[in-house]
Amino acid sequence: MKRKILGLLLVAFIVMAMSIPSIATSFENEQSGFGWISLLPPLIAIILAFITRQVLLSLFLGIFIGVTMINGWNPFYGFLRTLDEFIVGSLADGWNAAIIIFTLCIGGMVGVIGKMGGTKAIADTLAKKAKTPRSAQLATWLMGILVFFDDYANTLIVGPTMRPLTDKMKISREKLAYIVDSTAAPVVGMAMVSTWVGYEIGLIKDSFANLGIEANIYGVFLRTIPYSFYNIFALLLVFVLAYQLKDYGPMLKAEKRARIEGKVLGDKASPMASEEITDMELKDDIKLKASNAVIPILTLIVIAFIGLWYNGYTYSEGVNPFTWKGIRTCFGNADASVVLIWAAITASIVAIVMATSQKILSLEESLEAWVNGSKSLLITCIILVLAWSLGSVTEAVGTADFLVGVVSDSVPGGFLPILVFLISCLVAFATGTSWGTMAIVVPLAIPLANSYVAKDPASASIVIATLSSVLSGSIFGDHCSPISDTTIMSSMASASDHIDHVKTQVPYALTGASLAILGYAIVALTGWKPYSPFISLGVGAIAVVLIVTFVGKSTEKEDIKERME
Repeated sequence: MKRKILGLLLVAFIVMAMSIPSIATSFENEQSGFGWISLLPPLIAIILAFITRQVLLSLFLGIFIGVTMINGWNPFYGFLRTLDEFIVGSLADGWNAAIIIFTLCIGGMVGVIGKMGGTKAIADTLAKKAKTPRSAQLATWLMGILVFFDDYANTLIVGPTMRPLTDKMKISREKLAYIVDSTAAPVVGMAMVSTWVGYEIGLIKDSFANLGIEANIYGVFLRTIPYSFYNIFALLLVFVLAYQLKDYGPMLKAEKRARIEGKVLGDKASPMASEEITDMELKDDIKLKASNAVIPILTLIVIAFIGLWYNGYTYSEGVNPFTWKGIRTCFGNADASVVLIWAAITASIVAIVMATSQKILSLEESLEAWVNGSKSLLITCIILVLAWSLGSVTEAVGTADFLVGVVSDSVPGGFLPILVFLISCLVAFATGTSWGTMAIVVPLAIPLANSYVAKDPASASIVIATLSSVLSGSIFGDHCSPISDTTIMSSMASASDHIDHVKTQVPYALTGASLAILGYAIVALTGWKPYSPFISLGVGAIAVVLIVTFVGKSTEKEDIKERME
């Protein structure tokens, strides 16, 4: 009943905004275009997604409202431009198209691996060592850290590989999606060699150049890592929750359901993967071999790693690709979207060859398994296209610029990183993109921080901390937003209901964000000393353990039953 009432109120608001353009234009101002109304497209998408649980419809309506705003509040032109300009335009983007192909190819590879028993074999092998929910979660956490070079590859490798094991251990799909999501972007965002490094360094370099600052940009990036409080606390929180086998908030309810009832999904859940993959039937005479999963996955990882180095080298003139600096430069200049396609298709071919050469599947059966695997991710690809389209709409109506402009006029000096962190969180949540948030906030944050520094701004702690607060704050907002592509892919890779994933992850993300704010406050209070971030990390680590210990409740089956009695 509450959802219906909220839905009706939201629809009434939409109709009012579209029927009376003067109401909307009264909010506009010269600095931010649509003003407060620029928040309407992402808000509609996010709120409707939670109310109706219909992500496709919610995203489409958010796009439609935004495009209608751009076209003078004319719903007819808004509908046409939604389809031909924004949705088609998002799919026509080279990077986006490559990610769609990569996703479908990963799905195909997983389909072949699953059909020849590789996924079940690796789950059985891991189960011999990971015999409890605790060890299964810790193994998933460790695997997420080891695949550090790209967040998309991380998500799409860890989720499908570990899902059979976590299902066997009666770990909820929501918990799997949380672990997958929280060990993807936080790891890649801090990795010294990854697909993110070049992008992040490029933003820093441009901002420093505009201020006339000369510095070792890669060195600046490395100095931001100790200040990446959200990333570090998010990773630590996953570990402590898994180790203590405790949870709190909606996740506790999900884990209770999985342990006691054996339901890894809720009764009303709509997992973002079809039954063609999650309930795949195997032939009776198949000899299960873990190598049938390990070899294709290793092929994917190795080809992606070598491909990033090689592809980046082709864009790097006068660089020795065999030195540490050269390797770093090559990774920074690589086109990850192209390389991921190389890796996914090569790994798919390897999987098909293994299936046919061992006579587990015929060529026809192998190709059919590949197609079924790709089909299972079709809904994910549609949602990704809509999420990218909504991102373009929020950019066009100036959502992020408005949010930044509202709070950037008066900034307290010592606590600048906290304010910038909050801005980054808000922008990323509203737009669903961490990279877009970085591109918007970094050029604004660095000059603000630089204005408080008299000498040597490149090494000044306030500049480094502020820069890091943007990079990590962007990832926090990305984790919490139901319109984020990485959040969507985490739900898909884990075969979890998307809204359930978001709802169960938000309390943990807020915990990490709160501790990050505490970390920046400690840095400011200790006078921006070189040791300040390490004090913050120590205090934050203790706080994580205390929160899990005293707020969390055990998800051991016996403890749950005891509380129920």
